Amino acid sequence: MNKSSAIIPWIVKIVAAIILLQTLFFKFTAAPESVEIFTRVGIEPYGRIGTGVLELIAAILILIPATAYLGAGLALGLMVGAIGAHITILGIVVMDDGGQLFIYAVLVAISAAIILWFEREKITAILNKFLFKKG
Repeated sequence: MNKSSAIIPWIVKIVAAIILLQTLFFKFTAAPESVEIFTRVGIEPYGRIGTGVLELIAAILILIPATAYLGAGLALGLMVGAIGAHITILGIVVMDDGGQLFIYAVLVAISAAIILWFEREKITAILNKFLFKKG
């Protein structure tokens, strides 16, 4: 792996982790925007707090090389849910944010997918070990 191809995975990991970690303040402090979003989705307060905990776990796992694929998988799943909520319930623009939260969700989803792509050999090896083990 050359130098530039080694840097790209770290850039997307940092982008995903920063976005995930940055939104935690709003979830954990019950910021009006977060309360409004999770109320409209019908899962306030437990969904807001639970999502925050899962996003914290995903961000940490993404930044640890041995577990980056786990964090990316978790982040991708969470962002598919967030994007789905935006498309079906919330709308792209929430509380006059100009679509910022939707864009963040898309950026994290893309970053997570890129991380999973770079980790595909590790994921394949793990799947092969557990799915096709003998005995």
